[in-house]
This record gives sequence, structure tokens and C-alpha cells, in this order.
Amino acid sequence: MTEDPSKQPNSLEHGDYEREDLSPGGVLYFLAGLAVVGILIYFIVMGMYNFLNRYENEHQANLSPMVTPQADTRAVTHADTLAFPQPRLEESERNQLRAVTDSQDSQLEGYDWVDKNKGIVRIPIERAMDLIAERGLPVRPASATPTGSAEPAKGKAPLSKAASSSGASR
Repeated sequence: MTEDPSKQPNSLEHGDYEREDLSPGGVLYFLAGLAVVGILIYFIVMGMYNFLNRYENEHQANLSPMVTPQADTRAVTHADTLAFPQPRLEESERNQLRAVTDSQDSQLEGYDWVDKNKGIVRIPIERAMDLIAERGLPVRPASATPTGSAEPAKGKAPLSKAASSSGASR
């Protein structure tokens, strides 16, 4: 006997979703509850901080009239950084970094003497690339062989594999 698949409880032939899975309403209720709990925790923590701050201000001992209150130590001035021993903290990290990168960029993009006595100059990178493209890279003469070359010396024949292996075993 064949049963009608549309009458079966788990049939997906009609384009609906399976009802035994997690319902979207449950997920939405969970997210709403999570948001309410988050807001509630925020107000509880802010209330605790306000209470503790007010409690500290009320129960703080009175200063002697002979004592002058100290300046706010969270505000750092240039004079404060110079009074501090080495190594000093950075006053303005962004401005100091910008000054360093600007000086490096001016070196890379400008002309300058490296050694005036020897005639060594610094040229911009773009100009150096143009010169290499025009002239090509310097080439070592063919007659000059570097030391430690793999080529055998002139006048001597290279050893055969058999002779070199027998010489190594001695």
C-alpha cells in the first residue's frame, strides 16, 4: 500500500520547513532577553561606580590648609616630559612618527652628498631606476674570475670522478 506523502507529518513536498527544528521565535526571544540583560547590567555597573565615587568623595579626609593641591597628573606637558629621566615617554606619537617618516622620505626623494671628498652622491630612487634602465647594470669583465671559482686552474686537467673518489677514500 502506498501512502500519500503529503499526509505524512515529516513531508517536505509542500515547501514548508521542518517544524521539529528550532523555531525562529525562540531565537528572537533569546536575543531580546540578552539585550535587556545587557542594558540592565550596564545600569547596575554605572550605579555602582557612581555610588563608590560619591562615597569616596564624602569620606575623604580634609586637606590641611598648608598643603597645596597637586596638579592633575594625567595631563602631560612638554616641560613634564623634559623633567622626566631617560628613557622618556613620547609626547605625541603621531607627530614624532610623522617627523621621522618625513625625514626618511626627503632622503629617499632628494639629492644630497654622501661623501663630498670621494664624489659620492645620493639620488632619488626614481632617477636611479631610470639610469639603470638606460645604462644597464654594471658587468664584471670576463677575464676576472672570482676567488673560489668552480673552474679548474689553467694548465691542470680536472680529476675524473673515479680518481676523485679513490683519492677521497685514502
